[in-house]
Amino acid sequence: MINYLLVKNLIELSEIFENQNKSGFYDHDINGFLEWANKEFKNKITSKVEEPDWEGKENGRTPESAISTLLVHLNRYAKTYSKSAISGSCFRTQEDFIYLINLKALGTMTKTELIKRNIHDKPIGNLIINRLIKQDWVEQCGSGTDKRAKVIKITKKGLLALENQMDKIRKATRIVAGDLNYSEKMELIRILDKLDQFHQPIFSRHIDTENLIDVVYNEYQLREN
Repeated sequence: MINYLLVKNLIELSEIFENQNKSGFYDHDINGFLEWANKEFKNKITSKVEEPDWEGKENGRTPESAISTLLVHLNRYAKTYSKSAISGSCFRTQEDFIYLINLKALGTMTKTELIKRNIHDKPIGNLIINRLIKQDWVEQCGSGTDKRAKVIKITKKGLLALENQMDKIRKATRIVAGDLNYSEKMELIRILDKLDQFHQPIFSRHIDTENLIDVVYNEYQLREN
């Protein structure tokens, strides 16, 4: 005998999966569905076992509000340490050395690729790249695969400038991670990467500011978990 209630529940669950997975974070097949379901129900079980306290919780403040504020705070802390790391150097902003670090680690790439990787709007990204070019820290050259394309690569002078500051930069990144142990760092990376995977495709669409919240909220059908 067919268990129609089970079939109905599975159909409803697959509909929820499709709505939550419009960004394509999971594969749109049975394996993607099972991976999503495993994490979805594991998270719900875990959340029932232990729920942390946060500021304003007793007055009805939502977890989403606490997350947003904490991310803003952490960003400001990280920027403060970054400013200290480049104090007294030729670097004007933390974006300067972050662009160089990306080029050193990932190799040459187009301006557009470099700007997208750093989650900047094109005008701001171009200003940073032009500043790096004036410092002779990066240079534009022809692409080996496409003669019409120009790519950005780090120069020897850029590598030297980065290396001279790397000791302070490494110390700053260690401070930002605070007193988290190894397993906590791995879990934080997993969670932050999941958030990044959600937001990156939205950012890449360049939705106008006025309509951004309504478009994202309605399109992804965000709801209380």
